[in-house]
Amino acid sequence: MEYLLLKGKQQINGKIKINGAKNAAVAILPAALLTRGTVKIDNLPRITDIDILLKILKSLGATVSSTGERSISIDSSGVNSFRPPQSMVNKFRASYYFMGSLLGRFGQVEIPMPGGCNLGPRPIDQHIKGFTAMGADVELEHGIVKIKARKLKGTHIYLDVVSVGATINIMLAAACAEGKTVIENAAKEPEIVDVANFLNAMGAQVVGPGTDVIKIQGVTELGEAEHTVIPDRIEAGTFMIAAAATRGEVLVEEVIPKHLDAVIAKLKEVGSEIEVGPDWVRVKGNSRLLPTDVKTFPYPGFPTDLQAPMIVLLTQAKGTSFVTENVFEERFNHLSELRKMGAEIKLGGRTAIIEGGHELSGAPIKAMDLRGGAAFIIAGLVSRGETHLAGVEHIDRGYERIEERFKSLGVDIKRIQK
Repeated sequence: MEYLLLKGKQQINGKIKINGAKNAAVAILPAALLTRGTVKIDNLPRITDIDILLKILKSLGATVSSTGERSISIDSSGVNSFRPPQSMVNKFRASYYFMGSLLGRFGQVEIPMPGGCNLGPRPIDQHIKGFTAMGADVELEHGIVKIKARKLKGTHIYLDVVSVGATINIMLAAACAEGKTVIENAAKEPEIVDVANFLNAMGAQVVGPGTDVIKIQGVTELGEAEHTVIPDRIEAGTFMIAAAATRGEVLVEEVIPKHLDAVIAKLKEVGSEIEVGPDWVRVKGNSRLLPTDVKTFPYPGFPTDLQAPMIVLLTQAKGTSFVTENVFEERFNHLSELRKMGAEIKLGGRTAIIEGGHELSGAPIKAMDLRGGAAFIIAGLVSRGETHLAGVEHIDRGYERIEERFKSLGVDIKRIQK
């Protein structure tokens, strides 16, 4: 068992290069199964979710080779199974992308219901709606989703809710389907654009990613390709918020600033100084933080994945702030741990009401999900005394060597084996 030990009352200062986007990479790797050739993928984050995905690919018969510190090649010619192992699939939710890729390759897939962070009900009904509209039969048997199609056919699909996962999964299944598939009310996240760019590099015909209408003209087969994963806007936003909360200064490099517009806007509202370059953003925290209101929405709105770090920041702003969660129903699990540290937060429905400006105290706390864990690191830095943060395995799913990253910014943080 591991935990992080943080000293309180610390500022972060310095510069940091942002790694590849987790939420893009976890879809791009399953998408590699759509070709029987070899693909090379660069700028992969070194996180546990990626490690598990690579093990799943190998278990299905793919040959995975490292070609650099953050680069791999995947040869899918030997893939001979459409049943990913339950023990691995159960560990994280993004494993559901094997539904679309294996269905597209074999015309069938059998996969356990995916696991992941407990963020409330996150049904896969829109994924299933897309697959059935394309001619697949879907059954749920003893917790196993069985999907089979004699021939996937392009069709018109209107998503009832904006869903990143469903948008990507339908794109994967449609890439080699017969005819044209049109997805309306599609999600617009940059990660979707990145997956589409990867598919197109392999020879797919995907038009309109980044808009709410995506069109996919099916092709008979996909070929070899090289692709570089986009920067992780959530990792960048985490360090930007940490700089604001600790009244420090950070230069995040190798980012796409446009992807961070909503975060930049809110940090300006709380009083931070922001400079934006072509591939970098500098955040300088202000000694006097201002309260504000935040509402999470699908991209280009404020990202739900940064809701927890933003709440920690607002505990430091004197006055009342409101944070409304519009994406995941139960994404306030972190509030009980923040209250242990002295945060004054009330919950009214989907809105957290933060009475900021009160000093937090270090305490033994536990991360219960990935983004809440990152928020607790920031909470430990702004609090008085020491913070013992357990549940580090959740943080490792999406942040690479998090303690080393913060150490590089001048922070006293240690990973301790118990």
